[in-house]
Amino acid sequence: MPITRSLLSTVRSGGRRAAGRLVHRGWRWMQRTGAVTNRNPGPYRFGELGDGTTLAFPLGAVFNEQWITIGPFSIIGERVTISAGFLPGLDLGPEPIVRIGGGCVIGRDSHIVGHQSIVIGDDVWTGPGVYVSDQAHEYRDTELPIGKQWPRNEPVEIGTGSWIGTGAVIMPGARIGRNVVVAAGAVVRGEVPDHSVVAGAPAKVVRRWTEEEGWQPPLRHEPPRPVPDGVTAEQLRALVGWDLRLPGEQG
Repeated sequence: MPITRSLLSTVRSGGRRAAGRLVHRGWRWMQRTGAVTNRNPGPYRFGELGDGTTLAFPLGAVFNEQWITIGPFSIIGERVTISAGFLPGLDLGPEPIVRIGGGCVIGRDSHIVGHQSIVIGDDVWTGPGVYVSDQAHEYRDTELPIGKQWPRNEPVEIGTGSWIGTGAVIMPGARIGRNVVVAAGAVVRGEVPDHSVVAGAPAKVVRRWTEEEGWQPPLRHEPPRPVPDGVTAEQLRALVGWDLRLPGEQG
C-alpha cells in the first residue's frame, strides 16, 4: 500500500514531538546533574559553599573560587558569572575576595566580578542581568587605550535584605545599606543609606524611611493587612488558594 503524504506528515510530526520530549527530558536531567552544591561540587572548590545552596546549571564563568564564599540556602541562577581576580590560577592571599551571604538569590545572567573585596549580605535578592564589580579602569592618559590603563579597586558592600533590580550596575566603591531597593537599570556608586530606594544613572535616593518621619515621600498604596491572630494553616490555604505545605509535609 503506497504511503500517502498525509501519513508521512503524521509520522514526521510524531517523530519531532518524540524527539522534542527526549531533548527536554535530557536537558532537565543535565540541569539537575550539573547543578553545583556542597554535596555535588563538580570541579569547583569554593572557599565556602553553605548547606542548601545551589548554583544552577549552566553556570557562567566561575574561577578562583577558593576566594569565593557563599552562605547557606542561596540560589545562584543560570549563567551567573562569579569570579575573583583578573585571571584564573592567581594567588589572591589569605582572605576571601567575594563573599555572598545566606538566603541570597542572584538572578540569571548576572556578573559578580571581584578583585579586592565584594561583600553581599544575607537575604539579598537580585533581578536578572545585574553587574557588580569593585574594579574600573582609569582614564588619566588620553593617548593610551582605556582597557590598557591601570585599574582602580574600591571595595563594594551590599547590605542585608536589599533588592537589586534587573540590569542594575553596582560600581566600585558602592556601599549600599540594609533593606535598600535599587531600581532596575540604576547605576550605583558611593554611599546609599539604610531603608531607601534609589533610581537613575547615577542613582539618587527617591524615597527613604526613617523612624521619625516614616516613608518620605509617602507610599502611594495601602500597606498589606497582617494575618489575623488565630488563623489556622487550613484557613490560610483556603484564603490564598494554593497549597502552602513544604515538599513532603503531610496533612
